[in-house]
Amino acid sequence: MSEVSNTRSALVTGASRGIGAAIAARFAADGWDLTISARGREALEKKAAELREHGAGRVEVVPADMTDAEAITALGTAHAEAFGRCDALIINAGMGSKGAVADMPVKRFDRLYEVNVRAPYILLQSVLPTLRATAEANGAAKVIAVASITGVYPEPELSAYGATKAALISLCETFNLEESENGVSATTIAPGYVATDMTDWLKDRIPKDEMITADDVAVVAHSITQLSRYAVLPNVVLTRPGANLHRA
Repeated sequence: MSEVSNTRSALVTGASRGIGAAIAARFAADGWDLTISARGREALEKKAAELREHGAGRVEVVPADMTDAEAITALGTAHAEAFGRCDALIINAGMGSKGAVADMPVKRFDRLYEVNVRAPYILLQSVLPTLRATAEANGAAKVIAVASITGVYPEPELSAYGATKAALISLCETFNLEESENGVSATTIAPGYVATDMTDWLKDRIPKDEMITADDVAVVAHSITQLSRYAVLPNVVLTRPGANLHRA
């Protein structure tokens, strides 16, 4: 592990676009050091340059495929070696897929589970020693996982996706039982439809300007890092107005 930085640092997955990019930008504006990860190096390098312009400290680029267990573990190691601390682990990388229970291919469900549940589990294991050390030295460290309102309330044709997000929420709640007394706590953010490319399939039903914004999620994520070790916030649900309060 490198010499410990005096600057707060975060590891953000799925950071090249959408919610992950918005979260990284919010942390950059606050001067954090960052490790950003996604599958493609070129998009990450472009995003890193933008984040430096936004005020970030050091920005490390570490491409990783969330179906590759060794790459996920190496991502956690790379962050620790670069900064020696992790004040916030942002688990955002994920995939979506829709289909009725009667029709969803099991192979597609397996892929969803691999990316949305298995990968976060491996990443938690990899980064946990650094999170614990950071909390011991600085009072607290936070895990923030982007889930979905479909993990809390059912949505037609999103049974498989919602099941993986419900599993992610459960994983983080159990993590809190095991780790929160060490100063490391996890919060899942469960938004309804967010205006990103993942919701392009809804463009004929719901206008983008009537969806939650990626920056809405980023504001919540950043605010969680301001909480002390004695404030554990298990899950935050973000809904859209009106009759959508319990719908995506």
